[in-house]
Amino acid sequence: MTDSVRHGDYSPASSGMAFEPSAEPRRAGWDGDHARTSETLAEPDDDLGIDPTELTDEDLLREMRSLHRTRLDTLRHAADSALATHLRRTAELETEYLTRYPGREVDPDRLREGD
Repeated sequence: MTDSVRHGDYSPASSGMAFEPSAEPRRAGWDGDHARTSETLAEPDDDLGIDPTELTDEDLLREMRSLHRTRLDTLRHAADSALATHLRRTAELETEYLTRYPGREVDPDRLREGD
């Protein structure tokens, strides 16, 4: 899918209202590297909560549910530093989950042909 979701000068989300894109990129200061450090992004040593290895299984799942529940809003509306923190914490928690459950149960209905 390479076509833009914008159709001409109109945004489909606004039901035919004229769409006037900004000449300035919205996030010119963020290059998409959530692990990179700078004064505008959270440092890797910042306190991001309890170390995932110290969480019980129940707490680990609760933390992952919370992050996934807020994922879209964070991606769409949060400051760059908040998005970087969210991405880093999600990676930490999911890595810990996969470490604990390397043979996790895979639902056959979630597989594509050839998997």
